[in-house]
Amino acid sequence: MNRICLLPSLTPPSLVPVLPVQGYIWMVHKVPGSEKWDLAMRSRKLWEKFADDVKSRGLDPEQVLGWKKTGSLLVGRTLQEMASLKEKVDQLSKAGLKAELLSTTDLQEVEPALVIGEEGAAAFLPDDYQLDARRSVAFIEKENRMFATKGRYGEYYNQPVTGLLRSGNGKVEVVQTSKNLLYSKKAIIISTGCWTGSLMQDLIRDLDIEFDMPVKPRKGHLLVIENFNSLKLNHGLMEVGYVGHQHFTFKPSDVDADTLSVSMTATMDTSGNLVLGSSRQFVGFSTEINEHIINQILERAKEFFPSLKKLSLTDLEKSREVRVGLRPFMPGGKPMIGHVPGLSNVFVAAGHEGEGLALALGTAEMVADMVLGNLSKVDNTPYAPSHLKQPA
Repeated sequence: MNRICLLPSLTPPSLVPVLPVQGYIWMVHKVPGSEKWDLAMRSRKLWEKFADDVKSRGLDPEQVLGWKKTGSLLVGRTLQEMASLKEKVDQLSKAGLKAELLSTTDLQEVEPALVIGEEGAAAFLPDDYQLDARRSVAFIEKENRMFATKGRYGEYYNQPVTGLLRSGNGKVEVVQTSKNLLYSKKAIIISTGCWTGSLMQDLIRDLDIEFDMPVKPRKGHLLVIENFNSLKLNHGLMEVGYVGHQHFTFKPSDVDADTLSVSMTATMDTSGNLVLGSSRQFVGFSTEINEHIINQILERAKEFFPSLKKLSLTDLEKSREVRVGLRPFMPGGKPMIGHVPGLSNVFVAAGHEGEGLALALGTAEMVADMVLGNLSKVDNTPYAPSHLKQPA
């Protein structure tokens, strides 16, 4: 095997949390010119190419990936938020994306279920997409298994990694698991989400290397109302406040503080389910469902969709699914992607928080280019472990 990628399947399936993914590939809440902008744009392009490749094979991207061009709406309800949305539309338009500012009247035509008041508005990107993360992952896994017969792919689920074995010249040649020795001729890539920090510390403890990966678990809830017919959405939606909640500035004292935030996001998946979110909080690695938070998500959605006001969690007891997962949060707001100092052939890719799906393909390409020595399509300097500032 030329490359080994360590993925976050280090615990039994019953203990692996379901990812709270809504599946949007949206640019409406991104900031043109920011350090993550180029990576987000590159990832979006690669997702489009992936969907086209699926279609060229005679498959339906919507069925295989849950891929749909729904467009996205970033919604505000006050004059202040409308002003910020106008500025955002200008920025996105100058960056080359098709973007529009929609008034309340406009929104009544394109999204009748949404009610935001006379002072409200929305930034609209008609060319944004959404997909089904579960379908996409299942398809990619299935495709990868075709390489197993060529010795280029293997699955070692439920085998905790216990160590890295180096040769005389310091190069890591073997990944040791609880059951196997996995040999690598080219590179080892560690991509274990919010477990990356603790795993790295375990792996380098006896290697005389100092390296801190300050990624932290950030818990999230989603409420999925199955086969929901009382409300239909034509686009993906999120409120302006979501952006501030996502780009939270973490302080060490926040580990023990009540950092819960709830902001409205809403999509319809390809099965006709209404997916409502979302929450964010620091509570360690707990993945227990919190009914109070689920109720807050529903109540927040009611502020934007009056047709939901008569619903209660009790009404939804038999027609709901709650998804809980842990986002890999980095204090600086950027993922860490690059070479691990002191280990010449070990790379890390983690800390994408809620953007893991949207940035996935760009990140994969970036790491592959690093391993193969190719010219990077996107400047990887902002993500390099040696470049990122460590928290005080």
